[in-house]
Amino acid sequence: MTDSATEQSRHADGVHEHGWLTESSHRTSEGQVLYVRCASCGVRRVDLQIHAFLPPHPLSRERG
Repeated sequence: MTDSATEQSRHADGVHEHGWLTESSHRTSEGQVLYVRCASCGVRRVDLQIHAFLPPHPLSRERG
């Protein structure tokens, strides 16, 4: 199992691990919704973190 904060993906230069940066977030009844962007390639994704001590998991596919 890979950590959703660093996930392997295809990139124009080959395979790289995304380094996700949180651009914004907000609290919902399900947990914290995070809008993240890869620091290297700029791909964006929406994640959900249901508890502060658990890693977030993706709600959307990578875009961009």
